[in-house]
Amino acid sequence: MKNFTQLDQPTGRSIYLDEKEYLFFGGTSYLGLATDKAYAELFIEGVRRYGVNNGTSRNNNVQQAIFDQAEQYAAQRFEFESGLLLSSGYLATQFVVKMLSKEGELLYAPSCHPSLWLDVNPAVTGDFRGWGLRTVEYINQSRAASFVIVSNSLDNMTPERYDFSVFRNVSAAKKVALILDDSHGIGVLSENGISLTGRDFLGLNIELIVVASLAKGLATDAGLILASAKRIEQLKKSNFYTGASPSSPASLFAFLNGEHIYRTQFEKLQANIRYFESLSDGYLNSIANFPVFSSKDTSLYARLMESGILVSSFPYPLPTDSLLNRIVVNAHHTFEDLDRISHAIGIS
Repeated sequence: MKNFTQLDQPTGRSIYLDEKEYLFFGGTSYLGLATDKAYAELFIEGVRRYGVNNGTSRNNNVQQAIFDQAEQYAAQRFEFESGLLLSSGYLATQFVVKMLSKEGELLYAPSCHPSLWLDVNPAVTGDFRGWGLRTVEYINQSRAASFVIVSNSLDNMTPERYDFSVFRNVSAAKKVALILDDSHGIGVLSENGISLTGRDFLGLNIELIVVASLAKGLATDAGLILASAKRIEQLKKSNFYTGASPSSPASLFAFLNGEHIYRTQFEKLQANIRYFESLSDGYLNSIANFPVFSSKDTSLYARLMESGILVSSFPYPLPTDSLLNRIVVNAHHTFEDLDRISHAIGIS
């Protein structure tokens, strides 16, 4: 078995091991920005302007302007009143969950990412739709008045896009804070958008808070919180926020100034998704506009390796389950690459 765990190279379109090239269809750099030369040049310019990092807290009397600028820009870009940036997606999600856990009963959706866990695995199982219906019924019948719902915005493994419209049936007498982790969907499923298809279910009693690691599709070393201006101001007063070092200013400089590169990469990614969908013709599990295609064909990984193609393969969702092969298309793949993997799979 080849060992790809000690690489000394970027994980881009290709990976080299033992003097052999492998086409790489894995990881989370969906838009290819992490290995894009033009985007890297922006990052390097950011290093020259702001230094390698900034180890001071955000309440220091000496501040770099890039942090406030990037937060305002992120809020505008993703259509929220306000935004807050921390050094990682994990820190952002832990921060929000810990803060809001004091405001109401925590209700977890199935398969929540570990960064969303308050302490231990909530171990919620079942399909998302059934859970949503049961949760609405539970909230409406409960004597409690305030609830905090925690969920991924989508399942990036199988994959599945979640429908949150069921929460329009929550009683107006109940207060709900809905925390969504959109790390895999933000800027990927729709141009400069989040994964949530509509917000019409959000009444005066339902507050939406989106958290995301920007290190995936958007290649930015930062965690983002998107919410109302009132909520963001509250979070800024927390010692959790003021005591933490901020994200990389160079990375934020690239994020702030690289939208034109992002738009080009987004168009390439969506073209690749459409082309690969036409080749796979339903053989692989997928959802519209998302670059992950999965299969439980246990022999697939070995067949692709023989063809010089590397994908992710591991038991899912439990260690005792059968292998789930996760094929990730990114913006740097060519149509020839997609033809090659489809031939290796045996679907075209």
